Amino acid sequence: MNWDRVEGKWKQAAGKIKEKWGKLTDDDLQVIGGKRDQLIGKIQERYGIAKDEAARQVDEFSRTYGTDETTTREKMHRAGGA
Repeated sequence: MNWDRVEGKWKQAAGKIKEKWGKLTDDDLQVIGGKRDQLIGKIQERYGIAKDEAARQVDEFSRTYGTDETTTREKMHRAGGA
């Protein structure tokens, strides 16, 4: 999933983001408002990591975000159809 989809579902994504990066506050997430660069900067600040590493983590998150939901939906669909 690309960042546009994360940004479009920001309220849902924010919960998963907070699970992954627990040092981010609700206020941080509200200010970030789905902006990738702001999320990278805030992760960099809170965790004391390089910008490249923060960007790598965000990119990995955006690739995997939603895969659990898709898998769950597929399992439910198969179970209902069986």
